[in-house]
Amino acid sequence: MITLGVTVLDCPDHAALAEFYAQMLGWRVTDGEDDDWIEVAGPNGRTLAFQRVESGYRPPQWPGQDVPQQLHLDFDVARADIDEAERKVVGLGAKLVQHDEGVRDFRVYLDPAGHPFCLCLK
Repeated sequence: MITLGVTVLDCPDHAALAEFYAQMLGWRVTDGEDDDWIEVAGPNGRTLAFQRVESGYRPPQWPGQDVPQQLHLDFDVARADIDEAERKVVGLGAKLVQHDEGVRDFRVYLDPAGHPFCLCLK
């Protein structure tokens, strides 16, 4: 049987990006396997990992495909909490790049390393 293990994001500063997601999700940063790897542990064995790319890192360009995103993360937020969640992620260093404008059920952000992620209304 195959099960999903860990989701890994490349970035230039893996410790800083791990701290961003740990604070955003209320998870905890754990030791990585080596100097270029760090993990954030959540409930029920959920894990996000961050791998340092020392040179040549190019953040995804969203929207567009000049430097494709290849993946993005969706995070569920209660409708009543979306503005508070937005203040939190922006305060931690995310950049809002597409507001829901009252017609979508999600807002798109870039994390501090440029990876797109969405806050989705649940």
